[in-house]
Amino acid sequence: MYRFAFSVIITFFCLQAGSQELFMPRDIQQAFKKGTRSPDGRPGKNYWQNYGRYTIIITAMPPDRTVKGSETITYINNSPDTLRNINIKLFLNIHKPGAPRNGGASTDYLTSGVSVDNFSINSQKTNWPPGQFTNQQVHLSRPLMPKDSIQLAFDWHYEISLKSGREGMIDSTTYFLAYFYPRVAVYDDYNGWDRMNFMDSHEFYSDFNDYNVTIIVPKNYIVWGTGTLQKPESVLQPVFADRFKASLASDKVIRIITKEDLTAGNITARNPLNAWQFTSSNIPDVAFGISDHYVWDGSSVVVDDATGRRASAQAAYNDTAADYHYVSGYARHSLNWFSHKWPGIPYPYEKTTIFQGYADMEYPMMANNSTFPDTAFSRFVAEHEIAHTYMPFYMGINETRYGFMDEGWATALELLIGYDDIGKQRAETIFKRFRVQGWTNSNASEMQIPIITPGDAMTGAGFGNNIYGKAAVAYLAMKDLLGDELFRKCLHEYMIRWNGKHPLPWDFFNTFNNASGKNLDWFWNNWFFSTHYNDMAIGDVKKSSAGYTISIKNMGGFFYPMDVVLKYADGTTETKHLTPAVWEKNAKQIAVPVTTRKKIETVQLEGGIFMDADAGNNRFSADEKKGF
Repeated sequence: MYRFAFSVIITFFCLQAGSQELFMPRDIQQAFKKGTRSPDGRPGKNYWQNYGRYTIIITAMPPDRTVKGSETITYINNSPDTLRNINIKLFLNIHKPGAPRNGGASTDYLTSGVSVDNFSINSQKTNWPPGQFTNQQVHLSRPLMPKDSIQLAFDWHYEISLKSGREGMIDSTTYFLAYFYPRVAVYDDYNGWDRMNFMDSHEFYSDFNDYNVTIIVPKNYIVWGTGTLQKPESVLQPVFADRFKASLASDKVIRIITKEDLTAGNITARNPLNAWQFTSSNIPDVAFGISDHYVWDGSSVVVDDATGRRASAQAAYNDTAADYHYVSGYARHSLNWFSHKWPGIPYPYEKTTIFQGYADMEYPMMANNSTFPDTAFSRFVAEHEIAHTYMPFYMGINETRYGFMDEGWATALELLIGYDDIGKQRAETIFKRFRVQGWTNSNASEMQIPIITPGDAMTGAGFGNNIYGKAAVAYLAMKDLLGDELFRKCLHEYMIRWNGKHPLPWDFFNTFNNASGKNLDWFWNNWFFSTHYNDMAIGDVKKSSAGYTISIKNMGGFFYPMDVVLKYADGTTETKHLTPAVWEKNAKQIAVPVTTRKKIETVQLEGGIFMDADAGNNRFSADEKKGF
């Protein structure tokens, strides 16, 4: 049954990829018919989006593993629909035995999950429904009408996982708190309630909300997290509060708290418990790290030249992690580069904090990154996670279903910043090894599933390559096709139109078509809706009245740029660069004219990061062809 269904899907996408019109699922079609999405790529005249205001108080008392929370959510229904149920996400129930997940779970991973101790709707105490895992539907005795709001209140607790990754215990007195609070699922214009279970391999989909979060911890514990730290002088001793404030305006790295400071103690206010309050607005999530033995570095950089606005670049880590002594500087470099080069949009938040953990995972204004012996790799990981600030957080992407809309961009940006960091040759060598060769050199069927395939329907290497490397080279192929100036114009238009909203792949495709003034559907079909792969071949090299004609065959189907490197008998060389545009009208084979009076000795196709599945047919030699 599985094999039959798979073959039907692949055949369908192949047929669609052969036409110019982009395939669009029926639920997405309905959004366009209702006017919430527009064919020109803009949000439609009827576009809407729901929103919440979260007030959360968390108490964490390491080494006690029980984390307690209370929360109120004011949820506003901006939709035209009457909501008779409300969907709540409890992501940490992924740790419960029996929870559906992609992959196994060790004993250290498993916990009892989230226990909801009290729950009320509009101040009316309500029984919490039992039995589900990361996705819980709650019936509303009084429906939530359009343009109306509802208030939800929770008291809950959970046992922090000993070994997780994205969140959990780093060591006995260092916790990373993420996905820790009950939240209202996204209710959107094309799919209604997001009822997809969190399976631990895929990522997330969140609304833009306002947060007021207080983390209560014992004295001598420091808290780092999403948002603006309110009244730092109320939780830090004056010398450290002053250093922290100075770092927010400093181009140099300031050691806010050092190993020596930790040894001496007396860092925080001397209350038995301190309440660290953070506020943030119009943001899709929050995360926090706490520790009593992490050092703290901070710096800043101007990210918006027009206003002079600065963003802070911080690092929190165990002093024994040698690479982390450089991480605040790496973060500062990333904020500067992404703001001014690619994507060239000022970093939208006030700060980023890299917290030493195990996940190598992004959160708004935070990253939970491992320590590495190679500082170049530490920088590489930090840059990738900070790049995620734009996609998915600034752009509100549904990562669960369309992960290529965020991971693909972060992967493309990691290469582009790598060019400046370590040079083109080394950056491309790393990129090809980590992001391209796995799927290019594989004959496995799962590697040829179209990128557009919903991520929640996939697992394994095919899923990973679709959302990371394959999508990244698709975006970079478009960059080559349009040229930097027009590509930047289109990318900026997409980000201006859709930041703070929930763009779909078709909104992205349509915006690029609209902003470029070109119908690029032939390209989108080829890269995102087809089962193609990378493989070019030299068909023939023939003499012509003007010189030569070189035939190039597209064996794998993808439209990507390449260099045709000509070596002449006199020892000189010439390189002809071909953009993906050469394949728009002739998808299978093209003829490349070469005007010259010289004799060609060799012809070589070089794709760079667009690795060829069969490089054995990428070279022509006159010595090997009799009578040439």
